[in-house]
Amino acid sequence: MAKECSFDVVSEFDKQELLNAVDQVKREVGSRFDLKDSNSEIELEADKAIIITTNDEMKLRNIYDILQSKLVKRNLSTRILDPQGVENALGGRVKQTYNLKKGLTQELAKKIVADIKESKIKVQASIQGDQVRVSGKDKDDLQAVIKMLRGNEEKYDYPLQFTNYR
Repeated sequence: MAKECSFDVVSEFDKQELLNAVDQVKREVGSRFDLKDSNSEIELEADKAIIITTNDEMKLRNIYDILQSKLVKRNLSTRILDPQGVENALGGRVKQTYNLKKGLTQELAKKIVADIKESKIKVQASIQGDQVRVSGKDKDDLQAVIKMLRGNEEKYDYPLQFTNYR
């Protein structure tokens, strides 16, 4: 009897790398000439959100660009950031919150399972909490599913990782 192979599709990020990226952004904001005296703050809120507060929207965009570059350098996808609207803060300042995407939503998991079934690859996909388990008899079929999902990553707008490959 053939052995069943499987892997999990998840959406996670390395918390320590995220913390390091935010710390690097804080240091760069404190030393950059155009941002040094802007009274800007960037804080990581319990692995749920990143909050940037500064004087104006132009500085906000600059800090966001720095944040994106630091995330990419640390192999974190910029898709983990879910920007919320720009709000007015105290003292005529502006504030923007970036919620962090972690775990697959039920709608996204259903969409991934539907795409896998639609591809006609001989595998089974099942939703298990905030991840999708894909199993099949042939490892080549599993590799084909991973390739197909990586190709569709733009459509999902979530960073996908593939874990527990056995």
